[in-house]
Amino acid sequence: MPRFALKVEYHGKPFAGWQRQKDQPSVQGAIEAALARLEPGPHTIAAAGRTDTGVHGLGQVAHCDLTKDWSPFRLSEALNYHLKPAPVAIVDCALVPDDWHARFSAIERQYLFRILVRRAPATHDAGQVWQVTQDLDVAAMQQAANHLLGNHDFTTFRSSICQAQSPQKTLDELRLEQVQGLSGPEVHFHVRARSFLHNQVRSFVGTLERVGAGSWDPVDVKTALEARDRAACGPVCPGHGLYLARVGYPDDPFAVDLQHA
Repeated sequence: MPRFALKVEYHGKPFAGWQRQKDQPSVQGAIEAALARLEPGPHTIAAAGRTDTGVHGLGQVAHCDLTKDWSPFRLSEALNYHLKPAPVAIVDCALVPDDWHARFSAIERQYLFRILVRRAPATHDAGQVWQVTQDLDVAAMQQAANHLLGNHDFTTFRSSICQAQSPQKTLDELRLEQVQGLSGPEVHFHVRARSFLHNQVRSFVGTLERVGAGSWDPVDVKTALEARDRAACGPVCPGHGLYLARVGYPDDPFAVDLQHA
C-alpha cells in the first residue's frame, strides 16, 4: 500500500480548521472526500499540524495511503480536479516510505503572520490579514520578541484548551519584517520552532501588537513570559492573518521535481 506525501495550500476562510468535523467543512474533510472519488474509502489522512478556523496553509503537509500505484503527478492532478471548487490545492506530491509520517517525521514548523496597517477597510486582502489602523513601532516589537526566543515555559502564551503535555518549547525564530504589500504597509512575523502550543503564535502576535501600539513596553513581554500565567498574556489576535508556511523534514520529500519526473 503506497504512501504519499501531499503539500497542501488552502484559504482558511470557509473552513472550521484543518481537522475533520461532523457538521462543518474542514480542509481534511475536503481532501478525504476527494480521495474517496479516486479509490473506495474511508480515507484518513494525517497532517503536520492542525490549523484553526480561518487559518491558511501555504505549505501544510499531509500523508495518505492508497492501494493503486499512482504516479505522484497524476495523483496531484486527480485530487485537484476533485477538490474543485474548494479553495484547496495539492501543490506537490511525493512517494514516501511506509514509516514516513507527516506529523511525527517533521523537525520544524514555520508560520507567517501578516498585519496590514491602514485606516481604510481592506478589500482585496480581506480575510487574509489582520488589519490595524494605528502605526506600529516595529523596532520595539522586535526588541520585545527577542525575549521570547529560546527554551521557555510558555504557559502565558498557551490556550487554556491546549492538549500538549508540557508548556516547555524552544522558539528558534521570531523575526519581524516591514514590507509594502499590495494593499499598503504590512508587518510580517516569521515564526519557527519544532512544535507549537495551541494559539501560541496568535498570542505572540496579539501581545507584540500592543508593544507596537505603545500600550506595552518591550520589557513587559519578558515579565508576562516569566509570569507563567495565561492572564498575563495580551489579546489573542484573529486567525485570518496566520499561515502555516512550511514544514521541515530531515530529508525533504519534495526535493525532486516530481511534476516533471
